[in-house]
Amino acid sequence: MDFQAIADHLSVANVPGLLSIELPRSPDRETKDKGRSGLPYVCLDPSRIVEFLMFCRDDEALGFEVLVDVTASDPSSDDENLWILVQLLSVRHRHRLGIKCLLPKSALSMPSSTKVYRAAQWHERECMEMYGVTFEDHPDPRNMLLPDDWVGHPMRKDYEFPKEYHGISCE
Repeated sequence: MDFQAIADHLSVANVPGLLSIELPRSPDRETKDKGRSGLPYVCLDPSRIVEFLMFCRDDEALGFEVLVDVTASDPSSDDENLWILVQLLSVRHRHRLGIKCLLPKSALSMPSSTKVYRAAQWHERECMEMYGVTFEDHPDPRNMLLPDDWVGHPMRKDYEFPKEYHGISCE
């Protein structure tokens, strides 16, 4: 299936949490739209991610048996949202799906995907440390990259790096 067929299938099935479908587009000078390059993706309500992923995994036509990645992106220190980005893969059907959730920086919490894909554990732990996202019901929310006493989330655009950490220069 190509992306449009996957998007149509999700729309017809009325899958919980599906908000919109985003396709790449060229810049438009008249409307001052900067455009968007890259891959197409579906936009999702972050509170419904577990139901959405279960459908994507269990639906015979989609069969997304592999969660490739869960990550986050902070587009700007002025932007009020973080982007949570998920990539799914169906080896059997040879197709992919990109998922984007907008998570308000004022409420960085969403359900964990580990109930559907065990592979989400490490990816979500990285998002917790680097961006400050809380994944509800995550089975092991310990730090894996930063020391337990590290302050802040280094991949956020509003993060201010410390001058030193335990007497070691960070500059």
